Amino acid sequence: MKYTQLGRTGLKVSRLVLGTMNFGPLTNEADSHTIMDAALDAGINFFDTANVYGWGENKGRTEEILGTWFAQGGDRRDKVVLATKVYGNMAATETAWPNHDRLSALNIRRAVEASLKRLQTDHIDLYQFHHIDRATPVEEIWQAVDTLIQQGKILYAGSSNFPGWKIAQTNETARRLGSYGLVSEQCLYNLVERRAEMEVIPAAQEYGLGVIPWSPLGGGLLGGAIRKEREGAGSPRTSGGRAGDALANPSLRAQIQSYEDLLDKHGVDPGEAALAWLLTRPGVTGPIVGPRTADQLDSALRAVDLELSAEVLSELDEIFPGPGPAPEAFAW
Repeated sequence: MKYTQLGRTGLKVSRLVLGTMNFGPLTNEADSHTIMDAALDAGINFFDTANVYGWGENKGRTEEILGTWFAQGGDRRDKVVLATKVYGNMAATETAWPNHDRLSALNIRRAVEASLKRLQTDHIDLYQFHHIDRATPVEEIWQAVDTLIQQGKILYAGSSNFPGWKIAQTNETARRLGSYGLVSEQCLYNLVERRAEMEVIPAAQEYGLGVIPWSPLGGGLLGGAIRKEREGAGSPRTSGGRAGDALANPSLRAQIQSYEDLLDKHGVDPGEAALAWLLTRPGVTGPIVGPRTADQLDSALRAVDLELSAEVLSELDEIFPGPGPAPEAFAW
């Protein structure tokens, strides 16, 4: 495994991030533990989750699965850089009571304590805001974060799904208050969806945030979706839902076909190429991979050592051109 610093911090993290969103809803506890053991054995030390994972009446279940894995000992917790998120509503019913969601100081305090209990740990390494909160002043958020840092319950704060202007506002406020500020941004970023290159990633680089792309395979589109469709081997993520709807778009389908044809010509697996491409992108710490099986984890691991040639990188840019930097992307 290869490692890098998380943004401007001294924290070393693996170039792949183990995403756990499938643990519970799609992968049972025993298999989830097996995947986490395999990831740790392979050198992946960066695990990402969120308090709402498990979803619906089972929200919190994914954190519980990580907690029972940590409880097995063997220095599991000590070896892992643990990241979770706060924002989603954790009340028993979505409309039961206020203050069970978003980023008020009250909810941050409540959510941290609940996550620590589910995760069976005394601290969270990276505590991420899952979405911007338009109703809570940034000063209040940093007040809550700094208190938790002083208490030793969290070490770093990060953002997820923040626009560039919000990254700037949040870190400028932190600078004024004498807080350390955000150290990472987890954003939607892949070959199909490159809008983050316009302002989010430049803002992250300017403020020293590591970039952690989620959905690196575009919900399955970049994992050989058309080939699997023809073979009748499509997964729920490729044969239906957002990815299935996307393939119904003739223009996008033509792009994906060109993508698969290009990689077939070079003998490269599409999913591995999509991850390897992200690992070449400026500012990227490492993409989040969310394996449902051990085989999917093995495929992701191969991407770390995959070096795409200049020719392939150039042709990928031709198939999936980025938006270009701001303001040139929309002005001059």
